[in-house]
Amino acid sequence: MKRVAILVSGSGSNMVALAESMVGDHPARPVLVLSNVPGAGGLARAAALGIPTAVVDHRPFGKDRAAFEAALQAELEAARPDILCLAGFMRVLTEGFVGRWQGRMLNIHPSLLPKYRGLDTHGRAIEAGDTEAGCTVHEVTAELDGGPILGQARVPVLPGDSPEALATRVLPMEHRLYPAVLRRFAAGDRRPVTLP
Repeated sequence: MKRVAILVSGSGSNMVALAESMVGDHPARPVLVLSNVPGAGGLARAAALGIPTAVVDHRPFGKDRAAFEAALQAELEAARPDILCLAGFMRVLTEGFVGRWQGRMLNIHPSLLPKYRGLDTHGRAIEAGDTEAGCTVHEVTAELDGGPILGQARVPVLPGDSPEALATRVLPMEHRLYPAVLRRFAAGDRRPVTLP
């Protein structure tokens, strides 16, 4: 059984989707939800699901990313996860940290990568006149939003869409895609998952 740690910065809706999927014959179980934001909504939701939680507030570390990541690493080592899932974790991780977890760390991103790495993905898709948008689960590498793609789900961009309206339609697809990819990945299968 694979042990999964989920890193969140906000409400944790993708974390809940992942955690609720890891039951029955699923090859993994959640062992920790870790946040860089004290009081993040995802922490209370994880506790309600019976998942241990931890906080490593990034603010006291200032610009010392190495010290912040060392504290993160210490919490993770205590939980001994096999897989890390970033689920709305809003810190860019250094090459050193990523290298330690290479091949074992997943992220979900709200665009059809390689399009629109970084932020404001929905607004950029609308501005570009794209007819479809969506989300991508990928392995995390040192390149921002650049690792091997493990799954994608698509939604149409509708006439008159706002970034908020598009985000609202993409989110339920994130909640379907990420658990599907994790299940396959935890079983040792890296073939990409495609949802219509």
